[in-house]
Amino acid sequence: MSLTPFVLRLLAVDGRVMRGRPRGGWLSTQWSWSTTECWLGEALAEWTIHEAQVELVRRWLKAFGPAKVEDVRWWTGWTLGEVRRALTEIAPAEVDLDGTTGIALADDLGPTHRPEPFAALLAGLDPTVMGWAGRDWYLGAHRSALFDRSGNAGPTIWWDGRVVGGWAQRADGEIVMRVLEDIGRDANAVVEAEADRLRAWLGDRRVLPRFSTPLVRELASPPGATRRPPHEVGRGDETKGPRPRSHTAPHRSQKPRPG
Repeated sequence: MSLTPFVLRLLAVDGRVMRGRPRGGWLSTQWSWSTTECWLGEALAEWTIHEAQVELVRRWLKAFGPAKVEDVRWWTGWTLGEVRRALTEIAPAEVDLDGTTGIALADDLGPTHRPEPFAALLAGLDPTVMGWAGRDWYLGAHRSALFDRSGNAGPTIWWDGRVVGGWAQRADGEIVMRVLEDIGRDANAVVEAEADRLRAWLGDRRVLPRFSTPLVRELASPPGATRRPPHEVGRGDETKGPRPRSHTAPHRSQKPRPG
């Protein structure tokens, strides 16, 4: 076993080197490496652990807030005490998240424009899907179909800021998808158009996941293969089987709490 990957990873964690572009195609697992000074033009500034934690939570809230404190704790993997110390430095505002208490950056409470409904086919482990510990507000009843037992999210179909189904690419390159709830004819047409765009963009490339969710296993099966019963791939499945086809974060209402 080569020690090179472990040495490079340790050097990267220490801020001495950075991983650059892949060698070969963009799906290559071999990468070029550079010193931090060469890649960024300067060395990284030295931070204390507390300073780094505060900045990480600040950036996370900027991207994923408003959210619950438990979301921050889950995403970082820190103890609740570490999270609270970072939040004490940041001093976020308390907001109401549909009846529960959440937090947001104090300078990020202005009104936002809700985008027009849009469709997106996101890859497995996309940060949008994996951004929060509490996922019911955008995932609904589809967790069992779209996540494996380790909590890894598979490829998802989004419509109007929430997950409505999943998709997969078969070994021959065919993209198949399934909408797990009734979103209406017009929305289905937009989803199919987005699938066509993805298919054209991928071309002859194969993007096969290293893990499989229940829905991916079913969709990726060759045509004619025995499929698992619908109740095993998620409730709310409105289709009879996979149908072959030739990232703004989801909206979440927030209201500053009085006082």
